Amino acid sequence: MERYVLEMRNITKEFPGVKALDNVNLKVKEHQIHALVGENGAGKSTLMNVLSGVYGHGTYDGEIFVNGELCEFKGIKESEAKGIAIIHQELALVSTLSIAENVFLGNEQVKTGIVIDWDMTRNKTKEMMKKVGLTEHIDMHVGELGMGKQQLVEIVKALSKDVKLLILDEPTAALNDEDSDHLLNLLLELKGQGITSIIISHKLNEITKVADEITVIRDGHTIETLVKGVDEITEDRIIKGMVGRPMVDRFPRRSLKIGEVIFEVKNWNVHDPKDDSKLKIKDVSFNTRKGEVVGLAGLMGAGRTELAMSLFGRSYGSKITGTVMKNGVEIKLHSVKDAIKNGIAYTTEDRKSAGLILSDDIRHNITLASLDKLSKNLVIDENEEIKVAEEYRKKLRIKSSGIFQRAGDLSGGNQQKIVFSKWIFSDPDVLILDEPTRGIDVGAKYEIYSVINELAEHGKTILMISSEMPELLGMCDRIYVLNEGQIVGELTSEDASQENIMTCIMQSN
Repeated sequence: MERYVLEMRNITKEFPGVKALDNVNLKVKEHQIHALVGENGAGKSTLMNVLSGVYGHGTYDGEIFVNGELCEFKGIKESEAKGIAIIHQELALVSTLSIAENVFLGNEQVKTGIVIDWDMTRNKTKEMMKKVGLTEHIDMHVGELGMGKQQLVEIVKALSKDVKLLILDEPTAALNDEDSDHLLNLLLELKGQGITSIIISHKLNEITKVADEITVIRDGHTIETLVKGVDEITEDRIIKGMVGRPMVDRFPRRSLKIGEVIFEVKNWNVHDPKDDSKLKIKDVSFNTRKGEVVGLAGLMGAGRTELAMSLFGRSYGSKITGTVMKNGVEIKLHSVKDAIKNGIAYTTEDRKSAGLILSDDIRHNITLASLDKLSKNLVIDENEEIKVAEEYRKKLRIKSSGIFQRAGDLSGGNQQKIVFSKWIFSDPDVLILDEPTRGIDVGAKYEIYSVINELAEHGKTILMISSEMPELLGMCDRIYVLNEGQIVGELTSEDASQENIMTCIMQSN
């Protein structure tokens, strides 16, 4: 008889003005990988925060049973004592500390009293690093590791607490395909070692690959649980449960009206701001046309973000050479203000630290980059500001209690929509999108794709960076391939394929 390691019964959780969870039920079988899917704002992360004690007992209604025992966790320490560990989408690592220090931070190994046993700390860290295939030196600072390796450090932290139930919230959102595959294979290995996992992900191909069961949540309600080997588990089937309807096409169609070149970069070189003897971007030249969506493809570390940020008012690097032309005229972009003034906008891949003021409300975040459009004699027209914010909240379907809700209280996908709204309102001619749909569900992706197409149809030019090949292939009219800071290929939509993009990259090595 199969045994449930976890049962969550009738979980209800409310925030001011919003019922995030409404009688949600979840059952997870022992030694399985259980996926939790749903649109942004559906309640997935909230449910896991209830389970892990982030929202302690008394702040929600319902019951939690772990291995048949009723548990009323008042905090994370109590859930960890039961073998539950959660790895959030924003990793809880200290970049200036070593791997070993991070692994046992808050769980220090002591000899007597409060004296840390560093030999024990280092030996245990080494032992657990072997289990996850992490070969770096234990004294290396975590900030020197890539995102894939940092995810592994988080898993090592969980193993150090004798984890039995591992929760991963969007673990592959910031990873390339290779690192994602490594992480998913590790979850399968941990499953073989008796560790149960709950994974939240919008990457449905990964879900169908590793999940034994899939629970769909929509608008704070449990919709269904699909069981591998019993139910038909396809991406289309999962999407139907998530959005409440079939999605015939994931990429909306656009009527092409591509015009003349309006943005051109020539011989662009960007030096590493930490070591100006190193070139991060090497002699890059490209152009984009009116009404065109142009993709930038490349592996992690290829230099795509560095290129975008250097163009957006030198947000990356100070030692930069090359020429930027707009409508055939050279423009100088020495600051972000210069970029905005010249009709160039950039949506960052790091929305939390660089794209939003999390402590401020939706209204202010949407209008922040274009206050001059709402001001007269340096006085902001607050009624007009409210009108604009409401317009974009409805247009991009930002799920919130209203425009006065804090941006930091929203789901990641809805935060991304705010960033998008901010730059669309600035009415740019050139919009640079850096991972515009990272951590966003398929329904929300379709809405953003529709807005991108609408902008292109109105004559805007879009430069789109994405680590998801299907997204680039489905949205772009042309794709430039970047590798090690250089453009190594240019493909039309007819020639573009995952194989051809990878061929450009491999032949340049």
